Amino acid sequence: MEIRVDVAGVSCHGSAPERGSNAIYKMAEIIKEVEALNDKLHVDAFLGKGTLAVSEIFFTSPSRCAVADSCAISIDRRLTDGETYLGAIKEIQDLPAVKKWSADVTMYKYDRPAYTGLVYPTDCYFPTWVIGEDEAPTQAMVEAFKGMYGEPVVDKWTFSTNGVSIMGREGIPCIGFGPGKEEEAHAPNEKTWKADLVKCAAVYAAMPEQYLKIK
Repeated sequence: MEIRVDVAGVSCHGSAPERGSNAIYKMAEIIKEVEALNDKLHVDAFLGKGTLAVSEIFFTSPSRCAVADSCAISIDRRLTDGETYLGAIKEIQDLPAVKKWSADVTMYKYDRPAYTGLVYPTDCYFPTWVIGEDEAPTQAMVEAFKGMYGEPVVDKWTFSTNGVSIMGREGIPCIGFGPGKEEEAHAPNEKTWKADLVKCAAVYAAMPEQYLKIK
């Protein structure tokens, strides 16, 4: 999920900063507590620990010679199984510096217009989901792979996929399988081998028949 924290200040001339209330200094206190919170988040036995990171910072000020009258940060919050968006927001709301400076904690909304001009505001919340190793879609994928390439490794992905909507929001069974290496995702050296594409296409083609047998 994507969280925003806003804190207000009062601007004044930079030559007498004591006359104002510097929003950047307030946010600095909050950021240190957010950083420390990352080490205290819930740990799931399979998926591991939830995480958070400050990803952006913004401010407003009349000029470079004045005290900032507002400051905001974006937090990239990765939920693990057993966490909710309400709990994640409350964890930040309960931070001492957030309370001290009456900071506003909200969830971003995605509201970019579609090519038709339609705007469909959606919370920037991407629910964690887990599908069991013994469930039909998982077993069908395993059998399809095993029949051609041997025993697969059944594990988890640490990054988010469209499964957050398919299964996380809608509850439609979903399993991840694709070419490439997870550790290269969104990295400068990311690449996909042609042989992987061929192998994945073959498994995709074989899976429906296996699913019908198991189901």
